[in-house]
Amino acid sequence: MFFTHDTEAALKFVAALADTTPEASDSGTDELAEPTQLDALLDEWKYSGRRDGDARELAEVREARARLRDIWLLDRDDAAAAVNELLVGARALPQLVRHDDLDWHIHATELDAPLARRILVEAAMAIIDVIRSDQMDRLAMCSADDCESLYVDLSKNASRRFCSTRCGNRMAVRAYRARIA
Repeated sequence: MFFTHDTEAALKFVAALADTTPEASDSGTDELAEPTQLDALLDEWKYSGRRDGDARELAEVREARARLRDIWLLDRDDAAAAVNELLVGARALPQLVRHDDLDWHIHATELDAPLARRILVEAAMAIIDVIRSDQMDRLAMCSADDCESLYVDLSKNASRRFCSTRCGNRMAVRAYRARIA
């Protein structure tokens, strides 16, 4: 199952954003503690539009991160209600846009809207595609017993269980050691 490019990109960004929490990050710390860390994440994901770079914006994005982590693991009906709430709250107006090196894709806020609002609305628009295609199981949390990272399962048969090869290998080693012990 493959989603459109903008949907995949938005979902992958949400997973990366959600995985900056202390319980999900590789470092075990909040990887969005400073505005410079937010800038680095946005640069890495080529996130366009307005950036204020201040403490207020960082706090709003951290709040958005928590909301999106919660939505990620909801069942389909609850996710639909949460997405609708986000879109109504942002007064989203979907439009096709083309900018930078990206072809036509959907934006539902202005590029100068506050960053947290744009993140929430773009995530909501991507999750709409997931809900409409009845693929909520594609939004998952790592099955490793010591990892809470989120990921998008874009495998052909929806069989992915771990956020990374590292987590999968670590769990395979543990299972092997348990079998031979």
